[in-house]
Amino acid sequence: MRRFNSLSKNLAYTAYRIVTPILDPIDTMKGIIRYPGYVKDFIQYAHRDHSVHIHLRDIFPILRDKTSLTPFDAHYYFQTIWFLRKIMLQKPTRHVDIGSAYQVSGILSLMMKSEFVDIRPIDTKLKNLKIVRGDILHLPYSDNSIPSLSSLHVVEHIGLGRYGDTLDPDGSKKAIKELIRVVRPNGYIYLSLPIGSYRICFNAHRIHTPEMIIHQFAGCNLIEFSVVDDEGNLHEKADLRKYRRLHYGCGLFIFRKSPKMKITAALHI
Repeated sequence: MRRFNSLSKNLAYTAYRIVTPILDPIDTMKGIIRYPGYVKDFIQYAHRDHSVHIHLRDIFPILRDKTSLTPFDAHYYFQTIWFLRKIMLQKPTRHVDIGSAYQVSGILSLMMKSEFVDIRPIDTKLKNLKIVRGDILHLPYSDNSIPSLSSLHVVEHIGLGRYGDTLDPDGSKKAIKELIRVVRPNGYIYLSLPIGSYRICFNAHRIHTPEMIIHQFAGCNLIEFSVVDDEGNLHEKADLRKYRRLHYGCGLFIFRKSPKMKITAALHI
């Protein structure tokens, strides 16, 4: 009976994920339930403030923010804090970020000259920030040239078509090889991605075991492993063996490219 209930829940959740891109039934139900409260608040406010007439065109219902705690994504929250702390300690003269949340590159530009590379770049200008349109599989940098590089919650998406990229089962592996190629010997790579039992959640992301990532960075030295667990807790300088069976954790890795490791584009191919 317990197994049947578990299967039913999994099927229901799968069906929900498939339907959500078109219509989110939970969000719709919450909206229906909360709309009367919005109308009540609107009427009460209109009675209290006679200085401004709210026009119909300015009606702007926001129905999902009345919560006791602010919802947040633990992966993105903690990886940003973790990364910025580490990069401030290292203080590189130049840093390149590949495809991380665009806010990260903006904050970096306050501390150092930095570059933000993305297949879908942002259209803005900031002092100390260079924005580059680029593909993580064909980065616009020469071999062994970048002293410090980051790519946070990016490589797990490559090759799944989510962002208009070409479908490629080896997309994540190729992306990692390209990151290694452009970093100079003794240079640092800051990487984050989902970890746990290996699987592909098409077309959202891949989930890797920590050991798979270590293997793909062969020739680089692992400087640090930290993790955000399934409960959303950050564990710094963790034992990666304890987190290989997470459902959807976030692995935070710092690698240093070996001084003798000089990968060229030719070898990369």
